[in-house]
Amino acid sequence: MVDNTSDETFITLDLAGNEIGPLGAQHLADALRHNTTLTTLNLQHNEIGEKGAQHLADALRNNTTLTTLDLQINQIGSLGAQDLADALENNMTLTTLDLQLNQIGDVGAEHLANALRNNTTLTALHLSYNEIGGKGAQHLADALQNNTTLTTLNLSSNQIREIGAQHLADVLRHNTTLTTLDLQHNEIGEKGAQQLADALRNNTTLTTLDLNQNQIGDKGTQHLADALRNNMTLTTLDLHQNQIGDKGAQHLADALRNNTTLTTLDLQLNQIGHKLDNGLKELIERNIKNQENLVHSF
Repeated sequence: MVDNTSDETFITLDLAGNEIGPLGAQHLADALRHNTTLTTLNLQHNEIGEKGAQHLADALRNNTTLTTLDLQINQIGSLGAQDLADALENNMTLTTLDLQLNQIGDVGAEHLANALRNNTTLTALHLSYNEIGGKGAQHLADALQNNTTLTTLNLSSNQIREIGAQHLADVLRHNTTLTTLDLQHNEIGEKGAQQLADALRNNTTLTTLDLNQNQIGDKGTQHLADALRNNMTLTTLDLHQNQIGDKGAQHLADALRNNTTLTTLDLQLNQIGHKLDNGLKELIERNIKNQENLVHSF
């Protein structure tokens, strides 16, 4: 698919699922060295591999127009991630990089983390399903202590566990840029939830936190509920499928009697009774109406 403003000026090029391979990526990279109009390139699911990533990385060193690059499901591995990371050290235009399902591992995450220490343009980084583990999460967390541009970080399905959550919680205590953090399906457990909850007490920038499928249970939910009593920034919290029962739900309900900013709370596939579930929905509806009234009052 191609989007253009005139017959001759391409802005968006979508070649997803076309099996272009590394050679096709090379041809596109050659074109990107001179192109001054393309802003979005979607090459997901194209088997470009490490070599293809290298060619595109070389192009990014010179290209000053591309803002979004989607390389999901391309088997680039840690070496491909390294090439792209090296390019990000100098590239000043790319704002969104999607490397989901690329087997970059903790080594690839480390290379990208090193790039984030110097890069001042990237705002969204998607790394779900990359087996980065707790070590990879630590590398990224260390980089985010100083990075002041990244607003969205997606680390879903990476087995970061409690230790990874701890490192990211440390970031949330100091980082003033990140607004969206996706940690779904990472086995962080109740202790990981506690670490994040402690950080949320003081964090004033994060608006969306996704903890879907993390086995946080009632105790982990209690910690998050306690944080919501003080946090006035978070608007979306996803606790879908987390083994939460009525005890955890009651803690959330108690917190929401004071919290007026949370407007989206996902508790699907938990063991919460009908009455409590309805009560929580009513509290969220109240918050939504309050926020709408605030907007209309200005």
